[in-house]
Amino acid sequence: MVKAVGIDSGTKSMDIFGFDDETGEVIVDASVDRNRVTENPGIIIELLREVQEEHGKIDAIVGPCGYGIPLKPAREATDAEIALATFITEADVGRRLKIVGLRELMLMMREADDLNIYFTPGVIHLPTVPEWRKANRIDLGTADKVFTAALSIVREAERKGVPYSETNLIAVEIGFAYTSAMAVKNGQIVDGMAGTAGFPGYLGMGFMDGELAYALANALEDFGKMVLFQGGAAYVAGIDPFSVSPEEFVGLAKEDEEVRKGYEAMIEAIVKDVFALLPSVTPDSIYLSGRFSRIPEFFRDVKEALENAFETYGFSVDVLKLESRARAKEAAEGSSIIANGIAGGKYRELVETLRLGESSGSIFDWVKLKEREKLRIFEKLIV
Repeated sequence: MVKAVGIDSGTKSMDIFGFDDETGEVIVDASVDRNRVTENPGIIIELLREVQEEHGKIDAIVGPCGYGIPLKPAREATDAEIALATFITEADVGRRLKIVGLRELMLMMREADDLNIYFTPGVIHLPTVPEWRKANRIDLGTADKVFTAALSIVREAERKGVPYSETNLIAVEIGFAYTSAMAVKNGQIVDGMAGTAGFPGYLGMGFMDGELAYALANALEDFGKMVLFQGGAAYVAGIDPFSVSPEEFVGLAKEDEEVRKGYEAMIEAIVKDVFALLPSVTPDSIYLSGRFSRIPEFFRDVKEALENAFETYGFSVDVLKLESRARAKEAAEGSSIIANGIAGGKYRELVETLRLGESSGSIFDWVKLKEREKLRIFEKLIV
């Protein structure tokens, strides 16, 4: 019997899901507004302790860890590893961005000796991703994107009645800020088009034209991380994403031509993310998850766009909604599944197939610049 809990840290909420693999009982399914976590990171520790007091010792908890840390107990994480997993400038620390609250929570988790917490890798730390795909990349997929891929692998294996090692798919998470896609070949993550290094999402523009990056770096006295949360589909549509809900955005796109431009940009970007991964995997299925996938009309439009694009090249693929037991986000259940596997539960084989225990390195290890430039990154960004 293994009790496991996982935590997914999203832009709008931090989601916690846990279960007992013997009884199937859900022991926690909660969503906490990220602003509350930023104000008081300790509320997540309190919640975990309440769950443990009510249900008994939790065998493993997978904590949120930003860009990721090679798999290890939280108590073994160094200051440098936590800083790298949440890297920002000193100016952004002063602004108290949400990632600052995440960093403080990770430090609290390291000190919480009564909770068996683990930090887990991002896509770039995985040995299953060839090194040439890591070159000059940082955001191949944060740790929570690995959670989404893990749940997708489980659902595909269950649906087809095959071992995890025989699953070939692309897992897409369409969140409030970014869209990310992970290629899974033979049950292992082998590539990613993610977040700030993928095509545009709802808030973020995704990867940035190098000339634009150059212009911004020279035009702005302080190039802060919040710039990366601009320029996406909402901005193309000309709407305020913080006053117009995703559901309203989808509705307006059917009526307003300007909004429609942003909507088409977002749908097309998802197709481009998926097709960019085809050299790395021939998928049997594509699983859609995240905030936008729960909007029926949006899901139908993405499904149709993907199916039409694949049909153009003469083959078909199953486009499916990633089903989760969690009221919280799908990645939270994926995180709990990984926690269960770490603790030796029913998903142990999944963790072994993903080779999480062999994860290594840091997010800057594959930056191919002169040492002088790389040194400046550490001097200016890691605080």
